[in-house]
Amino acid sequence: MNIVVCVKRVPMTQDVDLEIDGSGKEVKKEDLAYVINDWDNYAIEEAVIIKEKTEGTVTAVTVGGEDDEEVLRRALAMGADRAIRIDPGAFILDAFVLSKVLAETIKDLEYDLILTGVQADDDNCGAVGVMLAEHLGISHAAVVTSVEPQGDQAAVRVELEGGMDEVSRISLPALFTVQTGINEPRYVSILGIRKAGKKELRVIGIQDLNIQEEALSPRLIVEEAFLPPKTGGAEILSGDPSAVAEEILRILREKGVNI
Repeated sequence: MNIVVCVKRVPMTQDVDLEIDGSGKEVKKEDLAYVINDWDNYAIEEAVIIKEKTEGTVTAVTVGGEDDEEVLRRALAMGADRAIRIDPGAFILDAFVLSKVLAETIKDLEYDLILTGVQADDDNCGAVGVMLAEHLGISHAAVVTSVEPQGDQAAVRVELEGGMDEVSRISLPALFTVQTGINEPRYVSILGIRKAGKKELRVIGIQDLNIQEEALSPRLIVEEAFLPPKTGGAEILSGDPSAVAEEILRILREKGVNI
């Protein structure tokens, strides 16, 4: 089975005091460390697991600059056979444009299955995978927690709201967005990444793709980015439970709650 995995390099924003940049539309990223998107890490591992069971190939694809090849090298070290980087140049990449660029790159590849992460850790966007499936005209399933290839179909388990799961059988080719926890991604050593440097990594310019320029216009325009306003601390109520309950009711009434 031939599998394509879409991956992304994202900044680590946990435990960091974020600041808005001079444009007022993004956070400052110059001093942030970058890693592979967590969901994409599971997608790569799942692709390699399936390849080991069914044979075939795994191709890792990303859209970004030269620094973003870091995540492709990691994918190759985990077991991907080849990698492709699409250089976006100066184009703004919202979910629509990104999915369009990926679709034009992937449509000429031999694939039975496309895997992406459920969402991106930097912007929390979960639309790219579904949009990519629509551009390619193939079936898809989102928030997938299990994949079992069965000939020209795949049985997938999908995570639903309220702790429920759904099992479906989907004809291939198809695209699945992978949820964390579907597997345990293997450890990748620095030596392994260096050895992966011998594998194929192809670079494509966005101008080399058959996309009209108007199709590369973003559908989402960020007008302003700002940090949440600081609010006062919590009010701690103490004393007899009945007195505390009365105080809660008083506060709610003051805030306009009809009780």
